[in-house]
Amino acid sequence: MAARDAIKQYLKENARRFEEELCQLLRIPSVSTDPQYAGEVERAAQWLAEHFRSLGLDAQVHPTKGHPIVVARSPRVPEAPTVLVYGHYDVQPPDPLELWDSPPFEPTRRDGDLYARGATDDKGQMFTHVKAAEAWLKTTGSLPVNLIFLIEGEEEVGSAHLDPFLEEHQEELRCDCVVISDMCQFGPGQPAITYGLRGIVYYELRLQGPNRDLHSGTFGGAVTNPANVLVRLLASLVDEHGKVQVPGFYDDVKPISAEERQRLAMLPFSEEAFFQQLGVEGGSGERGFTTLERCWARPSFDINGLSAGYQGEGAKTIIPAQASAKFSFRLVPNQDPAKITAALEPFLREQLPPGVTMELKSYHGAKGVLVNDEHPYVKAAAEAISEAFGTAPVFIREGGSIPVVSTFQERFGVPVLLLGWGQNDDNTHSPNEKISLSDFHQGTRASAFLLEEIARLGSV
Repeated sequence: MAARDAIKQYLKENARRFEEELCQLLRIPSVSTDPQYAGEVERAAQWLAEHFRSLGLDAQVHPTKGHPIVVARSPRVPEAPTVLVYGHYDVQPPDPLELWDSPPFEPTRRDGDLYARGATDDKGQMFTHVKAAEAWLKTTGSLPVNLIFLIEGEEEVGSAHLDPFLEEHQEELRCDCVVISDMCQFGPGQPAITYGLRGIVYYELRLQGPNRDLHSGTFGGAVTNPANVLVRLLASLVDEHGKVQVPGFYDDVKPISAEERQRLAMLPFSEEAFFQQLGVEGGSGERGFTTLERCWARPSFDINGLSAGYQGEGAKTIIPAQASAKFSFRLVPNQDPAKITAALEPFLREQLPPGVTMELKSYHGAKGVLVNDEHPYVKAAAEAISEAFGTAPVFIREGGSIPVVSTFQERFGVPVLLLGWGQNDDNTHSPNEKISLSDFHQGTRASAFLLEEIARLGSV
């Protein structure tokens, strides 16, 4: 326990410096989806690599056809297990800027939280593991495990170049487990270990009608309106009870077991508080399932964006020449994104009336995953979190997607520990993104303790 006591003291004494260093990273606007930020994305990668080197790790910035991947390694510890920490340094666009209470790339402390784009998704959460490694190196001179950091710059745009990189570097990235912190706790004061994530498949649908916008009085009722067709097609994808209508969509859905439904029902969850926090009176979704089951363990359909016709001030009576929508399905384990796409396109084309053509573009897809929550490393994580946060974690699923999790499971065949330090109200992908500084420091302690717990178990 002497080493752990020294680490606790080091983390306490350097807490403010850790926050300042995180702020340095948060000031870099590493928006991966917008080409005008490409230089900033590169700058964030280089900043991370230099920071790793300052701690005594061997760090390399690997270029890809997209944004760089940073890989850092600790000095070799013979016979010790190898832990791979995955994270991402790219962030979502900050728009709409007018809704931010403080500039998105000028980190600001308010009421115990740190506000900035990327504060929780994922720079802040990822950085806890970097600081945990530092604590070990500065207090004992070495780590109890072999540690690999794999930090990418394209998670927010589908990680298109990560799989080829993992295939090319598979042998040198071999590990005993993977640790990812890019999700949430169950609630304030209630840490969690995530054992399931939904998958995703994302599309853009474009409809083309006449060769120009038309006067709706002159042509209305005779010329097919692409916007009218768009809303009919989108409405056909889901019924009034939240059930997706694409043929075969549910064929491979893994049902929720009675035991799991009971476990989810026992979580301290208030539907009233959940909806109140979102500013709505209630919700809706697939019939026969609770809110948590719908969010975590059932597939869903959502329109993510719509565009058609005149949207300026006042009125303009036209039949728009074009209409488009972006939409996605969240998937659950056993569903295959490619199979969904193969069924979706003919389903939509069969409904097209004369006078409109269709283009369906598939952006990215990822399978849903389940993690073995009985694995010894998962139990080690529970021990580390319990000590760091002062309370035992609950086991939850999450509705979001992290595509690389299924890749790690399939390619490396190792357990993936999904340990989130964020909160559901951290405004990820929204204005005023934040991270609780208390959670940031407790997550750093948990990460430091986890390394020792895994070292005690060895390779299992």
